[in-house]
Amino acid sequence: MAHSHDSTALDLPLPARRHQTLGLVLVRRLAGHGLHDARATMLALDASGTKFRRLLVLARALVVDLARTSRRKILLAPCCAAGMTRDEGLLMAMVGGGGLDVHGVLTEDAACTDAMATAHALGEELDRVATRNAWRR
Repeated sequence: MAHSHDSTALDLPLPARRHQTLGLVLVRRLAGHGLHDARATMLALDASGTKFRRLLVLARALVVDLARTSRRKILLAPCCAAGMTRDEGLLMAMVGGGGLDVHGVLTEDAACTDAMATAHALGEELDRVATRNAWRR
């Protein structure tokens, strides 16, 4: 059965902030190329330096939590896509601190909040990376 959210169209622009785009690309790479993707590791290393493991582990945990708890397929664009799918927009809203309403729409399961807690932790780490690298003005 097709749902209104089953579109692969890139309806949304990429996140405006560099650290948010980093988070999106990390999730895309890990979901599309496997949890041990070398390019995702290099992105985390480049952004976080010697503290890259925390960023990488949180991104991996988010991908695993979403795969384990979602009751529907979450559609992601390729790593180099110039826009976001509706699902990616919901995912980035959740990483940015979105609540149960966003989580429920993304996973069709608002009762299991594992992915939401992981997404918030990833968002906090991305904020630390942005501050550390002076990506904010």
